[in-house]
Amino acid sequence: MALTKDKKKDILGKLSTITGNESAVFVNFNKLAVDDATKMRQKLREEGVGYFVARKTLIGRAFGEANITGEMPVLDGEAAIAYSDDLTAPAREIYAFHKEFDGAVSIMGGVFEGRFMDKTEMEEIATIPATPVLRGMFVNVINSPIQGLVIALSAIAEKQEA
Repeated sequence: MALTKDKKKDILGKLSTITGNESAVFVNFNKLAVDDATKMRQKLREEGVGYFVARKTLIGRAFGEANITGEMPVLDGEAAIAYSDDLTAPAREIYAFHKEFDGAVSIMGGVFEGRFMDKTEMEEIATIPATPVLRGMFVNVINSPIQGLVIALSAIAEKQEA
């Protein structure tokens, strides 16, 4: 079905607000069932990730006009955009759905900190843990030497008591 010029302008307006986000992922959802798509949208919304389906030409036009460095990845199949102000959330969530839905959803590329990224780079970003997990890992790294010192001092104290 053909889109009217007014509808295209509305879609381009929405896409231009998406280009201002810190992170966006281009998603191929070629073989995704409707009930799975509904489940995915609901989970993305809970995680604070937006999801918008648009024509590839409109996506290309909006992101081409944005001030983003690099070369835009090729968009094959049906395209959507997952976006958020959290840098890793869109890639991480779409990557999780790629595993859950047996490849019906896949990452085609994206934008990360104002630069176009290809599929491989976005999948690497997707494997970065969430911020709270990273903070926990950092605390564990800081705590580890202190814990080792306490264990060593405890062993020395037990040895002197015996």
